[in-house]
Amino acid sequence: MPRDLRSSRWTRLSLPLALALLPAVATAQVFPGLTLPPSGGNQKSAVSQWIGPVEVRIEYSSPDVHAPNGDDRRGKIWGELVPHGLTDPGFGTCKACPWRAGANENTVLTVSHDVEIEGQKLPAGRYGLHFITGPEEWTLVLSKNSTSWGSFFYDPAEDALRAAVKPRKAPYREWLSYDFVDRDADRTTVELQWEELAVPIRIVVPAIDEVYYQALAREMRNATGFAWQARTNAVQYLLGRGIHLDTALAWAQEAATPSFTGTENFTTFSVLAQAQEANGQADAAKATMAKAIAHPTAGALEIHAYGRQLLTQNRAAEALAVFELNAKRNPDAWFVDFGMARGLSALGRYKEALAYAKKALPKAPDEVNKASVTAAIAKLEKGEDMNR
Repeated sequence: MPRDLRSSRWTRLSLPLALALLPAVATAQVFPGLTLPPSGGNQKSAVSQWIGPVEVRIEYSSPDVHAPNGDDRRGKIWGELVPHGLTDPGFGTCKACPWRAGANENTVLTVSHDVEIEGQKLPAGRYGLHFITGPEEWTLVLSKNSTSWGSFFYDPAEDALRAAVKPRKAPYREWLSYDFVDRDADRTTVELQWEELAVPIRIVVPAIDEVYYQALAREMRNATGFAWQARTNAVQYLLGRGIHLDTALAWAQEAATPSFTGTENFTTFSVLAQAQEANGQADAAKATMAKAIAHPTAGALEIHAYGRQLLTQNRAAEALAVFELNAKRNPDAWFVDFGMARGLSALGRYKEALAYAKKALPKAPDEVNKASVTAAIAKLEKGEDMNR
């Protein structure tokens, strides 16, 4: 094994001579499987980021700007310690090698699902991460070989992906590090950061809704799916994203059917009604929702929320009927009175709505809600719809 691999610069000595110049302990440090200090003091590091259910992980050995003897190599990293272009290390089978993007063994990028790196498709798996550096532009190289030491045995025939990336000037970092600097629901950016340079790599999960769906489909077949709560949660996700609506309906029906995995209650019926509506079954949805609000598990807040939902759908007459049902069942709740005010106001019955709003005001539990009721009263007194 060549000399201490604290940096990316390779020895020009012959292998026998290089080994002869190393102390015995240093030679042992690079032998895999032994629990000894890392070669060159380059501590192993790892960083992970999840993009929803997708894990992105980078494992690397981290060199520092200062040499083992303490020399400050600031300003001498890029183009010198890490040479630009492809280099012959004088060891191994590679004669035109990229930089290993770290120290010691391969820097390894692992993705748990298929992703896109800089716009190019990359299947799930483990990859050796390398760079071809340059003054203005770098090339990211991901190799299907992730188990080699450094780039000494790099083979371009094993490339999984190459992509152009742009380095940028960045705050000083003593230790080479990888950091996830940007995150969103379906993407992230990871940066190599060392000395005064940062190199971003953009990672996107295409069709992430489908990734969630596939995960949910698996979970509905194991112990998690035995709970009706899990099924209704899964259905609500599919409905919210507008995907696999037929599956959402099937899962909702299972959740609302008394069985090993289902039960009848306000939640299962109301979610089933939403799934029926999404699948164009308007009459069935209306009948199912009637079961939901009539069920003993339907609380005052649940009924009130359904009435509010109908108002947002411009179904004022149906909303008022729901608010009236709530008033019969739960006459003492302030928001039930306020719901009656909303329903009556939506139909232009401002005088009746005003009476309910005034009834709700002294019962409102806090200043925020009192202010909301007060504002509604002011609108109704001027003959305006309090819902607008």
